[in-house]
Amino acid sequence: MTAAATPLRRLPPVRPEYEQPVTPIDPALLSAPSARRWTLPEGARRALVLLVLAIAWEVTARLVGNDLLLPGALQTARAFWDGLVSGELLRRVATSLLVLAQGYLLGVAGAFALTALAASTRLGRDVLGTLVAMFNPLPAIALLPLALLWFGLGNASLVFVLVHSVLWPLALNTYAGFQSVPDTLRMAGRNIGLRGPRYVTQLLVPAALPAILSGLKVAWAFAWRTLIAAELVFGATSRQGGLGWYIFQNRNELYTDKVFAGLAMVIVLGLLVEVVVFAGIERVTVRRWGMQRG
Repeated sequence: MTAAATPLRRLPPVRPEYEQPVTPIDPALLSAPSARRWTLPEGARRALVLLVLAIAWEVTARLVGNDLLLPGALQTARAFWDGLVSGELLRRVATSLLVLAQGYLLGVAGAFALTALAASTRLGRDVLGTLVAMFNPLPAIALLPLALLWFGLGNASLVFVLVHSVLWPLALNTYAGFQSVPDTLRMAGRNIGLRGPRYVTQLLVPAALPAILSGLKVAWAFAWRTLIAAELVFGATSRQGGLGWYIFQNRNELYTDKVFAGLAMVIVLGLLVEVVVFAGIERVTVRRWGMQRG
């Protein structure tokens, strides 16, 4: 084929250059505040919910008209205040919290030891999986009769059931958090020489911190409920105890307003631990690091 027969390639047309004039922004638009939806702070919203519940409680109590069955919110508030002023309610709370701290810390230590072993060895994973499957469905309060038989009428029995209530849910959540750590992060940790305990504490624990905090909150709730239930039985047996015994004793004496005051203290302590302790830890760790939404 000759050069004359070769078709000429057509070049694309060249578009002329031009400038688009920029319209200046109106200064009034820049100075105008952005329209935002006004909302109450979280603390105010929670207080509003509590106020609505208290009003509904008071109205229901007045409709029932029997203080022995259902004292009103105002009557319960007076009994709560009297218990604080007399110091009896605070003494019971201090007794319960002391026992709770012992059992909770021992349970946390045992859970982290088991999960660290499971994260390091296959034998540890088998041991943890078997123990969690066996004991996690077992209610902690069901072990109280055995604890009283083994440890007698003392705080050791309560600590034993608290350790059981904390250990398994926390170990399960922590190990699930370890399992969710990406393989790329694991390989990066091994490449920089992380092995054994350093591999767990410096890589797995920070990466799985949201799951660990969730497990700590679940374990706290289980421990607090178990302690109050155990003190109802333990106090009835040994004629002493903490907040659970305060509720049980006033129920026997038909001081229903004090019973509700003790239940209110259980709720107040639960809210304080949730809002002050765990929310504070989340705010300075996982939310600050961008691992959890605020």
